[in-house]
Amino acid sequence: MNTLSLLLRFPHYRFLRKISSKSFHSNFTPRSLFPYTQSFNSVCLYCTKWMLPASDLKRGMCYQAAVDQQTQGLCDKEQRLVDKLYSGLIQGHRACLAEAITLVESTQSRKKEIAQVLIQKVLSYHREQEKLNKGKPLAFRVGLSGPPGAGKSTFIECFGKMLTDRGHKVSVLAVDPSSSTSGGVGQSEFAVADMVDMFVLLLPPAGGDELQGIKRGIIEMADLVAVTKADGDLVVPARRIQAEYVSAMKLLRKRSKVWRPKVMRISAKTGEGISDMWDKMTEFHDLMLTSGELTTKRQKQQKVWMWNLIQENMLDHFRSHLAVRDKIQLLEEKVLSGVLAPGLAADLLLKAFKDRP
Repeated sequence: MNTLSLLLRFPHYRFLRKISSKSFHSNFTPRSLFPYTQSFNSVCLYCTKWMLPASDLKRGMCYQAAVDQQTQGLCDKEQRLVDKLYSGLIQGHRACLAEAITLVESTQSRKKEIAQVLIQKVLSYHREQEKLNKGKPLAFRVGLSGPPGAGKSTFIECFGKMLTDRGHKVSVLAVDPSSSTSGGVGQSEFAVADMVDMFVLLLPPAGGDELQGIKRGIIEMADLVAVTKADGDLVVPARRIQAEYVSAMKLLRKRSKVWRPKVMRISAKTGEGISDMWDKMTEFHDLMLTSGELTTKRQKQQKVWMWNLIQENMLDHFRSHLAVRDKIQLLEEKVLSGVLAPGLAADLLLKAFKDRP
């Protein structure tokens, strides 16, 4: 493992059905049927090969036809842009990464189509690299969360420097998930947890009202809890917070068969505990990878991400629908005033959406 990715995701998909067979077909390469799949592997006398049933083959061909059609629909200028960004991304050019992020984040329909073509090309390359890596993930994706004042930025700087000094490559995607009203940890943190292999919660050496903004669900999702700023006069309160969370974590439902969340103390100022924290993280990674839980987790994340995107796009489509958009404000006002029940208002909007194409 030579790459650590903080809050960074590389999606990948599985399309083929896996079955076991005693026969060995060395010339069977499912990649020739479908370019985004893994080839089979063999173990001792048994060979695990990838087969496409007729129905799956038909769906796969339809999907590939859709991808090809989308690619062929690009004009020369758009194709040159995709090729330039793709080449820059796989070579690690930061300028191309920044331009690609801007393209992916665009709300313009045409740019969104171009972005999907680029993403498919990157995914294909990524899958090929994973196959060369014996099917193992190319990056370890870690999500960091914590209330304001936990020292997240300081930790990332200290932690990242330690990793680069050891020869690792580090990439950081920073987001601001804090609630605009309470200043506590917001809903976006749940989205972050659905993107990463390991979710780490950073807590300052304080308790009571200062940590009320942390939702219990966030703590339940943590694979590792680190009490920060454990130096100087804050060592004693840091130990107290650590002990409290060690007890609290024992009461939470176990989410993994091979890993129980750990609670430790660190100091980005003195460096104490930083190396030990990395050891715990690599232990987590190795256990999850060996047990197969990491692969399963990433697959589930892709499914969740797909449906999240569908929901977001469907809601946008619903709000902008000609038969709906003019009625939304009026019905919202009636709901706020108590004249109309929320359920009835929703039914009226949905009926208007369905009745008029």
